[in-house]
Amino acid sequence: MTEARGAYAGLAAALADMPRQIGRTPDAILMVSAHWEEPVFTVMGNPMPPMVYDYGGFPEHTYHVHYEAPGSPALARRVQGLIEAAGLPAAFDAERGFDHGMFSPMAVMYPKAEVPTVQLSLRRGLDPAEHIALGRALAPLREENVLIVGSGLSYHNLRQFGPQAREVSKAFDDWLSDAVDAPPAQRVQRLLAWSQAPAARIAHPREEHLIPLMVAVGAADEEQGVRVYHEDAFMGGISVSSYRFGAAAGDAAA
Repeated sequence: MTEARGAYAGLAAALADMPRQIGRTPDAILMVSAHWEEPVFTVMGNPMPPMVYDYGGFPEHTYHVHYEAPGSPALARRVQGLIEAAGLPAAFDAERGFDHGMFSPMAVMYPKAEVPTVQLSLRRGLDPAEHIALGRALAPLREENVLIVGSGLSYHNLRQFGPQAREVSKAFDDWLSDAVDAPPAQRVQRLLAWSQAPAARIAHPREEHLIPLMVAVGAADEEQGVRVYHEDAFMGGISVSSYRFGAAAGDAAA
């Protein structure tokens, strides 16, 4: 356990700092996780979501994790309505629970599990333009004190982790950080063409861990992207980053 805490210490510190950066407690969280895909965008409407242990071969204690944040059927219906109003297909799932793409970061960001949280699926096909459009449809939630979180990983090639991935992960991470830092219109165009980036298909043989970022980008269409976490030796040697859109609490632009 000590080794695991050490390996994730930088990421945990960045996640724990997010409430300070946000500067207020959200009324609710909308979580878009890499670990849920459906034929159409599907919103979790369970008022007391169970746990979904969507992994195998991990230590026994990881199958007894409980993150007991409440759901919000009202927010789920609001999300579904916004998606449908944008002309995108949407469905409601009253049974779905929290997967580890949700509870792993949320247990660090909001350890008391007091903020109602709703998950929203990716859509199969993983079309970047469609997920940016989804984010734009969800943008009004930001004015309703709903925090939109995209949970994935900026490098996700399980066959190439560790020191052998150092150069390729850095190449893609450098490109991704430049793309997110670009003016909003350029940012979207670069991200739409992400698969042409350096080492793109090595970093993401399948892009489900990148696509949640597209939703966040769409929701914060005119906001500046800021890299809030970076390591160049994560899990033994890969470069990874995460981003916030909009000014932090206390910034002059806030």
